[in-house]
Amino acid sequence: MPNELEESWIIYALVHDDGLPQVEVAQMLGRHKSWVNRRLALIERLTDEARDALRFGLLTPTQAHQLTQLQRCNQNAAMRCASEHALTSRELSETVKLLQSASTQEQTRFVLEKPREAIRQSQDNYVHHWNPRLSTSGNQAAKRLGFLLDAATKMKHWLRLSGRSELGACDRPILLPSFVNCRASSKLQNETSLLDEATTDFIKELQQP
Repeated sequence: MPNELEESWIIYALVHDDGLPQVEVAQMLGRHKSWVNRRLALIERLTDEARDALRFGLLTPTQAHQLTQLQRCNQNAAMRCASEHALTSRELSETVKLLQSASTQEQTRFVLEKPREAIRQSQDNYVHHWNPRLSTSGNQAAKRLGFLLDAATKMKHWLRLSGRSELGACDRPILLPSFVNCRASSKLQNETSLLDEATTDFIKELQQP
């Protein structure tokens, strides 16, 4: 029995080389038109480069299906990204989703250059689970630490990937002074430095016998 890839090439040849309508191909093979359409899409929606990679086994049918979700102008870049970073099918699927949601060239470039970091940032979501080995204060400290790390990661992700595109015209003049003052007064840097210092002291204290 032919596998999915072989079926796709057969249907592609029947439609494009022999000029048969999809409905007729479906009747000939005893399949529904939607089945023919899905098999045909695996080949038809790919760029020539991706199609060649699929033909020579450099691209799996699963990866090809994922690439068909992208516009043809982005498929080759995504395929090269998957090859250069040795992405698994799951990682490629997540990368495709991020590329679909990217609204700027900067976002697209970041996803393609650092796909695993982009995936990790998009999935970060800290939820503290009560630890019975810790006291109430200990659990509160662990919870605050988790919230701090999660908030920092989300803010970095928002600034690097989605911030500019999400803001409306009315938001910019109101938010700009806050960001400028925060940076100009070095408040963020000072707070980060003080937090780092306090964390170092706390670690030393915990390490004492």
